[in-house]
Amino acid sequence: MSEVRICDEIENTGSSVSSSSFIYDLIDDDINSGRVSKDAIITRFPPEPNGYLHIGHAKALLIDYLTAKKYNGRFNLRYDDTNPVKENIEYAENIQKDIRWMGIEWDGLYYASDYFDIMYECAVRLIKKGLAYVCDLSPDEIREYRGTLTEPGKESPYRNRSVEENLDLLERMKAGEFPEGSRVLRAKIDMASPNMNMRDPVIYRIMKAEHWRAGGKWCIYPMYDFAHPIEDAIENITHSLCSLEYEDHRPLYDWVVNNVDIGSKPRQIEFARLNLTYTVMSKRKLLQLVNEGYVAGWDDPRMPTLSGLRRRGFTPASIRDFCERIGVAKTNSMVDYGLLEHCVREDLNTSAPRVMAVLDPLKVIIDNYPDDQVEWFDVEINPEKPEMGTRKVPFCRELYIEQDDFMEDPPKKYFRLYPGNEVRLKNAYYITCSHAVKDAEGNIIELHCTYDPESRGGSTPDGRRVKGTLHWVSARHAIDAEVRLYDHLFTVPDPGEVEDISTIINPNSLTVLKNCKLEPTLSDTKPGSKFQFLRMGYFCTDPDSAPGKLIFNRTVGLKDSWSKEMNKR
Repeated sequence: MSEVRICDEIENTGSSVSSSSFIYDLIDDDINSGRVSKDAIITRFPPEPNGYLHIGHAKALLIDYLTAKKYNGRFNLRYDDTNPVKENIEYAENIQKDIRWMGIEWDGLYYASDYFDIMYECAVRLIKKGLAYVCDLSPDEIREYRGTLTEPGKESPYRNRSVEENLDLLERMKAGEFPEGSRVLRAKIDMASPNMNMRDPVIYRIMKAEHWRAGGKWCIYPMYDFAHPIEDAIENITHSLCSLEYEDHRPLYDWVVNNVDIGSKPRQIEFARLNLTYTVMSKRKLLQLVNEGYVAGWDDPRMPTLSGLRRRGFTPASIRDFCERIGVAKTNSMVDYGLLEHCVREDLNTSAPRVMAVLDPLKVIIDNYPDDQVEWFDVEINPEKPEMGTRKVPFCRELYIEQDDFMEDPPKKYFRLYPGNEVRLKNAYYITCSHAVKDAEGNIIELHCTYDPESRGGSTPDGRRVKGTLHWVSARHAIDAEVRLYDHLFTVPDPGEVEDISTIINPNSLTVLKNCKLEPTLSDTKPGSKFQFLRMGYFCTDPDSAPGKLIFNRTVGLKDSWSKEMNKR
């Protein structure tokens, strides 16, 4: 399936992240009760531009998008850019690139920073209502005064400042008169609330930093829990869909919406976030991996970012299928990474051309094959889709096979090549090994074989059968390439539970093979092209490839342990 048509495919098939989503039930209830009109459903995907999108964001993105489309509503993209220290235009641009790669377009594009003036007015309004105050406590003192889960907090000594004093102090904060950390604006709610988020949360702080869009206009910035509901209200979002960690923030979300008196009154609905084995989703930890050089960047194929998955060879269709399979739930759980691999295998099995590539080459010389002869075999591009046609594959006297496909002294039930044994070369001939040639150190450097001219195409007139079939590449026509093999970045299934992730980095997460030999049909491959290397797995042409310097990334091997495990249950 063409990646650019995924958006159309989603809409035309009515695909959903879960056909029985509880989210739809709650929206239906809102429509039936008259709280919202069935023709006015609006959702939004609100990333903060402080990193690249990862596969957990993809799940949220699809939930937001598909929910809006199910009800023929609107879907907005909005940047929650309220923290200038961590945000920049690189992140913002890549977010849009990744969303479009997923085949999704937004109806409206918005920025929290466009509402900074309105948010400031809302803060002033809360002060005038007696619902906000400027507090001089330090961050440590605020934490101390907040109390614990079993003990109520203490009121700040600045909680009962007059409206006039609070307005004056807020204006002076805005003017840059005070240093960072010296004052904050807090909502006045309930210091004895059992919900810690309601104990006079900070809603504005001093940050003397340039904003990537607003420049130096502001030196105070709203906190996420204050800004987010205001943004939703201004944009008339009907349903604010978010992950489960925001469930405890919902009372504060509703408090802000109900007290700033602006726009609509959205409903927040939470769903379980995606947790994937051998993967971290924390942006803080992903940034650590990048900054400390454990990976080559945000788009490193070992990263769970959409950019990394794209570079590794995952397709939007496989990611959508994965999200569909895990569904939408109200309880957090851990998903096996093998399921994601299973989804991309299923997609690539029907779409990826088959080619032959030898990753660890061993030369084979067919002694009885004419030295000057070259044959070209017509080979199916993809047997799953005969309509894709055939490709021309050359065959000559000298070939390459995998080192692992030969053993001088093999164990029982070894069906590949060894002295005296006959095997089939895929789509070509039967060959029999006569002897191996070794260098001075005893390493095997080439094999000598004979072939059966009557076995062309892989069968013989006498009907004899062989148990081993090998892939191969013509030495005369082979092109050189670098191949990168990837494994899990972490050595434990749940790296999110480990604070110091540097202790669980897998030293074998990347293996680089420099001397690979590929069939010549790959000579003009373009970055992002996907293939099945016969017997080896699925691979993708890396963006760093250039003429004369081809690089391929292994997306996933052919073995599907997840599927086999599911069949046992």
